[in-house]
Amino acid sequence: MTEMTIPPRHPKLAQLNKVVALGGGHGLGRVLSSLSFLKERLTGVVATTDNGGSTGRIRYQHGGIAWGDLRNCLTQITIKPTIASALFEYRFAGQGELSGHNLGNLILKALEDMKIRPLDGLNLVRDLLHVRVGLMPMSESPVHLASHLANGETIVGEVSIDALDVVPQSLSLTPNVTATPEVLEELSQAELIILGPGSFFTSIMPNLLLDEVAQAIQTSHAKVIFIDNIGKEHGVAGSLSLNDRVQWIENRIGLMRLNGIITHLDETSETPYYITTLRKDLQAEDVYYRHDRYKLSKAINDIYALL
Repeated sequence: MTEMTIPPRHPKLAQLNKVVALGGGHGLGRVLSSLSFLKERLTGVVATTDNGGSTGRIRYQHGGIAWGDLRNCLTQITIKPTIASALFEYRFAGQGELSGHNLGNLILKALEDMKIRPLDGLNLVRDLLHVRVGLMPMSESPVHLASHLANGETIVGEVSIDALDVVPQSLSLTPNVTATPEVLEELSQAELIILGPGSFFTSIMPNLLLDEVAQAIQTSHAKVIFIDNIGKEHGVAGSLSLNDRVQWIENRIGLMRLNGIITHLDETSETPYYITTLRKDLQAEDVYYRHDRYKLSKAINDIYALL
């Protein structure tokens, strides 16, 4: 197969010069890996509000942005396993101070502490791992997710928000940070913008809470699609219907701005008339709640053809 050969199952995606996917962690990584044949024509924009696990400990003790989801995505789009990629994914065991920490998180944090711009640090690691797909943090400034409840209470931090037993009235970012400038440039050039899959409140919504990102999507000429989770999400977001999730998204990017939805066969809700909805069997054989990469890339190609 030559350098420029595109798999024949993606005739519509093969015509695109720029695809931008927004999300966080496992869900976004799955999309990026399924579309990795696009190489430099694909860019992932990653939420940086995580405060759990190794990432949370690093942020609590040393500050900085959340690196965990960025590292996760890098790992998933690394084509050929190498010693460098294994090193980047190494997690310390034992009972000491390093126990549970991921070396990739520590490397990225070290680059940040060396006053290297986060995007430049990411690009350095991408070169090390021979990753050609673009990857950017939604913001290069430290930020947390905040949830505002009906009783007037504000809950800060993804871990605490995941533990809520009531749906928040609204979400915000604290402090009010700016988007990475290159993210806005990528969105302005995009022909297809993908939201999800992933944790709705803590992976998908944080990107859209950046006013500049929401406005860039709203004014973009790109088709915008939302990829739904295969199974019901754990936590309070799992109580949202598909149309509830659509409303949350539209509250940020504008009414009728969402063009398409990819969801699973069991989701039978009637979606708004202006949204093209594609229902497919997307389950991976190895992990039932994750999307199969081949099926997902085919579904994205198919829905774009319908739009």
